Amino acid sequence: MKPTHMEPVRIQKYIADAGICSRRAAEALIVAGEVYVNSKPATLGQKIEPGVDKVTVKGKGVASKPQPKIALVMHKPRGLVCSNNDPHELHTIFDLLPKEWSRLRLFCAGRLDKDSEGLVILTSDGDLAHRLMHPSNLVVKRYYVSLEEPFPAARLKKLLSGVVIEGEHLKVERANLVNAKPDKSSTELDVHMHHGKKREIRQLFTALGFEVRRLRRYQIGELRLKGIPSRGVKQLSEKEIKSLFAVPAIHYREMNPSTHDEN
Repeated sequence: MKPTHMEPVRIQKYIADAGICSRRAAEALIVAGEVYVNSKPATLGQKIEPGVDKVTVKGKGVASKPQPKIALVMHKPRGLVCSNNDPHELHTIFDLLPKEWSRLRLFCAGRLDKDSEGLVILTSDGDLAHRLMHPSNLVVKRYYVSLEEPFPAARLKKLLSGVVIEGEHLKVERANLVNAKPDKSSTELDVHMHHGKKREIRQLFTALGFEVRRLRRYQIGELRLKGIPSRGVKQLSEKEIKSLFAVPAIHYREMNPSTHDEN
């Protein structure tokens, strides 16, 4: 009997399905010349035959057998980075994974910086990560922002129109004061965005003259942080994965997400 071969797949998808990194990150590695197929530099969009072609990323072989596809949600604490391997950091969020998942090669589908906290999705599913991070899918993320100084309601429009920093247009889709004072200002805000460049919210407030004291992502789509303790991790059901792509109902109530979403 002849051995059955798997259908050819694009190399960036193959790398993502192996849990090496997201599809976008795989494309960057290919462009950087870090990916080889049968000892030859890979090209974007190139198709390979799993189990037949030998693929290496940064000199390390990629297993031909795909990992089980799982998605986890973590309540990231402050002080840890969202990286599989950071030479400058002793500990990462992956140190928080229980043994049952620590052996899998998982990656973040949308990171939070070291000083931020809240919802982080970890997955071995390259397609899911691609859907979550691709700008066209408009996955809504909600953040609780605490500032050192009160932010006036009159300047909320500036958060929506945004600022340009080093050629990057930084802005949010929605912003609302939380627990506003009689003078229509507050140190607490509820902010929504669906793109999310690196440290975008912090940079945006800094550019407007406000220092962020605390930043917490408490909702992605319809998936909320409620019920997940700090440093806690749980596997997402199919229903919960679908909820990531739902557009949350917008309720501008005078509530404090920092207490409302804690268990």
